[in-house]
Amino acid sequence: MNLIAQLEAEQIAALGKDIPDFKAGDTIRVGFKVTEGSRSRVQMYEGVCISRKNGSGIAGSFTVRKISFGEGVERVFPLYSTNIDSITVVRRGRVRRAKLYYLRARRGKSARIAEDAHYKPKKA
Repeated sequence: MNLIAQLEAEQIAALGKDIPDFKAGDTIRVGFKVTEGSRSRVQMYEGVCISRKNGSGIAGSFTVRKISFGEGVERVFPLYSTNIDSITVVRRGRVRRAKLYYLRARRGKSARIAEDAHYKPKKA
């Protein structure tokens, strides 16, 4: 293991976050800490993960897309952000590509993703 990867692994271990195994196509629920004035609360953001960038490293991020009041809304979350309270996988999607940007042009039934009934978790 090279020096940079070793430093990155130490930083991830120091954060102490447990990130579930998810990929593009999975429907996930992200608990994001929102601060309004002096009060802080956790706001849930549920949608389809359409991309993951920079893998599972410290600089990794993922994009979640949902339909809100008939309008598509996308949000990019840093994987190891201190503002992320929790990440929960709601359902696994069966897709054949890593980036699902084509969903931006789809509406209704054509934007659905089939559920992966035979999901095998990655070996750690």
